[in-house]
Amino acid sequence: MRVMDELDILEFTWKGIIFFSLVTAVLQLLITAPYGRFSRSGWGFTMDPRFTWVMQESPSFLVPLFVAGYLGGDQLKGTLTPNIVLLSMFLLHYFQRSFFYPFVMKGSKPVPVVVFLMAMSFCTINGYIQSRYLLHYYSYSHQWFYDPRLLIGIVLFLFGMAINIHSDTVLRNLRKPNETGYKIPKGGFFELVSCANYFGETLEWWGFGVACWSPPALTFSLFTTCMLGTRALSHHKYYLEKMEDYPKDRKAFIPFIC
Repeated sequence: MRVMDELDILEFTWKGIIFFSLVTAVLQLLITAPYGRFSRSGWGFTMDPRFTWVMQESPSFLVPLFVAGYLGGDQLKGTLTPNIVLLSMFLLHYFQRSFFYPFVMKGSKPVPVVVFLMAMSFCTINGYIQSRYLLHYYSYSHQWFYDPRLLIGIVLFLFGMAINIHSDTVLRNLRKPNETGYKIPKGGFFELVSCANYFGETLEWWGFGVACWSPPALTFSLFTTCMLGTRALSHHKYYLEKMEDYPKDRKAFIPFIC
């Protein structure tokens, strides 16, 4: 009987994420995750949202640095390769989400420890999978720089990131000082969908998936869609139920579709 090597374990893991993505989608349609506006008691100890966000997201940035520095890889040879560009895209997103976004958050509610542990575990595992594949197991020739998939993927990634950052800015500035409660977000892609920030982040990761064109990256794109898509449906339902003047023609997650 053949002993599983690291590549076997990585393949088993990203395939497991596909199953986990589908389970997560079903569960979130049945039970809204208890954080943000849906925060509620009964889920155990809670943590400060800024500290939680840094701790749960930063493994996706720090683990690849550990992989590059400690484990090395065939793609670290001093020349710019498609692999380095792709990994830089991954790191760019998580640097912004780990070390900038948490410190400009406003009015966030405490996060249950169980939610934090699940998020941190996924970010740690996914950070390892993506970086290990890109630094060791996948090798793109320099011709990949001219492949339409890389070029289209980069455009989608940067466009999605711009939407995500702009949408987060809109949400932060909805309330004036000392105001409470939720308001209708307006401007940008919020004119088309209730959760423009989720749409932007999902577009980012589909851009990454197209640019890499690899099973691990596309699996992460699927996970993001399942996770944020079902969360967006909950937000959309909340807006429609709580706000009588909410625009009825807005979709929840994907412009003009759903």
